[in-house]
Amino acid sequence: MIGELLIGFAAGAVAGMLGVGGGALFVPALVFFAGLTQTDAEATSLLAIIPVSLVGAWRQQRYGNLRLRDALLLGVLAAPSAVAGVAIVNAVPERAVELLFAALLVFVAVRMLRSE
Repeated sequence: MIGELLIGFAAGAVAGMLGVGGGALFVPALVFFAGLTQTDAEATSLLAIIPVSLVGAWRQQRYGNLRLRDALLLGVLAAPSAVAGVAIVNAVPERAVELLFAALLVFVAVRMLRSE
């Protein structure tokens, strides 16, 4: 239980500071430290990100950094894709999901390092 609290605190702090990254921390941490499967960790992360996102957006809105129309458009368009993603992740082997997630993290890290 303490481990999950620390995972939540760390991921929330990073997500709040950088605007992204909570899931990138939640998922591996839940797999390695909480013993969840990759799929269970991803599902848990998706649910946990909802309050983190709402709080972060609320705080950023106070600084004038929130583009509500764009956020709503992204959310509306992403919802059906999430349903498709769940169907796919439950149809492929767990190891493939782990490798694809790792590849995504590496891709994002390289993109962040290359951009200025």
